[in-house]
Amino acid sequence: MSTIIKFFVAPDHAAAAAVVDAGPDDFFESLTFGNFDAEEALIEWEGIFTGRTFEDLLAADVPDIVADPGDGEGPVVLAASRALQDALTAADEQRLVEVGRLWVAERSADGEVLDEGIAVWILSGLADLVRAIGPKPDSLYCWTV
Repeated sequence: MSTIIKFFVAPDHAAAAAVVDAGPDDFFESLTFGNFDAEEALIEWEGIFTGRTFEDLLAADVPDIVADPGDGEGPVVLAASRALQDALTAADEQRLVEVGRLWVAERSADGEVLDEGIAVWILSGLADLVRAIGPKPDSLYCWTV
């Protein structure tokens, strides 16, 4: 479980990887959350949005690990897939509520407690962040410790 999670938008993997040690705050606008497994969440969100299975997404190496200098022991930068970014961009409030509810149910099945309102708040924030990219080729990244 990650204690600090910061989602941010960067122009490419190299720019995103460059912030692995210090985090994105001094370089990119970011959204900060905490206390959930960010890598697992990226997989679960994409699965819920696209209908792909968790196992299928793992086999496809989703999410992409952009930087992991501590080999799992320290900060990591992950890249959200284009499919997840497109789904977040296209999602209306009703869809975000539905995905949030399904995410809460998945976490609950694993014995975790996650408030549905917080789940929707996280997804809505990410959708707003991704929508702000507009026509630029930037991508959504996640820095986590």
